[in-house]
Amino acid sequence: MDIEDIIERAKDRNLDGLCVTDHDTTDIRHVIPEGIQKNGVYVFFGMEYSTPQGDFLVFSPSDETVPPNLSAEMLLKLVRDAGGVAVAAHPFREKRPTDEQVIRNGLCGAIECINGRNTALENSAAEKWRKCYELTGCGGSDAHTLDEVGTFATRFTVPIRSRLDLIQGLKNQLCRPEIPLS
Repeated sequence: MDIEDIIERAKDRNLDGLCVTDHDTTDIRHVIPEGIQKNGVYVFFGMEYSTPQGDFLVFSPSDETVPPNLSAEMLLKLVRDAGGVAVAAHPFREKRPTDEQVIRNGLCGAIECINGRNTALENSAAEKWRKCYELTGCGGSDAHTLDEVGTFATRFTVPIRSRLDLIQGLKNQLCRPEIPLS
């Protein structure tokens, strides 16, 4: 998808911001600047990082490159030490589900409870984990087409004006998953 089209679709769906979390890269930062775009939508950069123990949406205060092929434990320690946050992405998907041990051991404190590419059963199971382990709950469209942009979202209870605000909001459970009105 073209990033400009994504940003316009986000505005059409009444989103204030969107997170671009491409698989294993943050190269989008070479295409557009992070921050408020011409139409008022704030674009945040992150990455979806695949490990043998599941996929994680990673947000770090810096744009440092993350080494490839890390285990979840190594990745999550690296993110935490850098002052960032990670979210267990689509934790109950058949392909690359999140290992419950990662959650049980407190290595990841946020979970994607609703995901636009999940089944209702997968989203329900994620919500049960959120409650059981008292995790920060998030929503994401996991958009691979323009029609999917903004189908699920995360609503913050505080203003989010920077990537650091985003990280703090996720760390401090200042958000909730939401299905926006179109």
